[in-house]
Amino acid sequence: MSLELRNAHSVLAALHARPDDVEEVRLPPRPAGLWRTIADLARESGAPTRPASAPGDRRDSSPKQGREGAACAIVAPRAPAPIDALLARPAGGPHGLWLALDSIQDPRNVGAIFRSAAFFGVRGVVLGEHRAAGLTAVAYDTASGGIERVPFAVETNLRRALSAAKDAGLWILGTSEHAAQPLADVPRDRDWLLVVGGEERGLRRLTLEACDAVCAIPSPPAAGAGEPAAVRSLNVSVATGVALAILSGLGG
Repeated sequence: MSLELRNAHSVLAALHARPDDVEEVRLPPRPAGLWRTIADLARESGAPTRPASAPGDRRDSSPKQGREGAACAIVAPRAPAPIDALLARPAGGPHGLWLALDSIQDPRNVGAIFRSAAFFGVRGVVLGEHRAAGLTAVAYDTASGGIERVPFAVETNLRRALSAAKDAGLWILGTSEHAAQPLADVPRDRDWLLVVGGEERGLRRLTLEACDAVCAIPSPPAAGAGEPAAVRSLNVSVATGVALAILSGLGG
């Protein structure tokens, strides 16, 4: 099913990365800013364009996917990569980072993680299918182009994908707020695949058992007596961004 993308950054990224998959661009009456750039690039690449329908216009019969607005693009989903290709390590290069998502259910979190992954140069993302959000239009728009820039694989069995990562020479680093090892103490001399877990329960037991190490982002000391309790955990997309910011300095 085609995606209806409304974030100008996600539309522009799709036009740059795979213009043949852009089925139609619906432009505002007087395109300006990024939409002006999108209009020019769409015409250069041969992507069909037409004026956008006003929100609620009955002439526009395309699925809205729960969102309203005018300007948008209709884009085919990006194809996933084979897991072996995703996990391949360039010979002689610096150490790299990969990501795996275990049962993350909010497409906005998935999109935000892809945006951070693109920013920090993650080499690939493994998506598990079990109890997980797919790469919906909401995820693409939240990623603001990140899904176009980071290769990904979709695996029905995440545990098997982690085993494949180990066979490819990667080390598996789990995340848990209950882990004793701080993220800053992770060894710097290897390629890591960072695994982050779902919003409610974190990593599943079988996923934790597949990890070579499990780390936590240390939180500040608890509030003193009489003070309100501090927030003791982070949203998964925020935690992933913090972890990538720390781990991205591990390359040799």
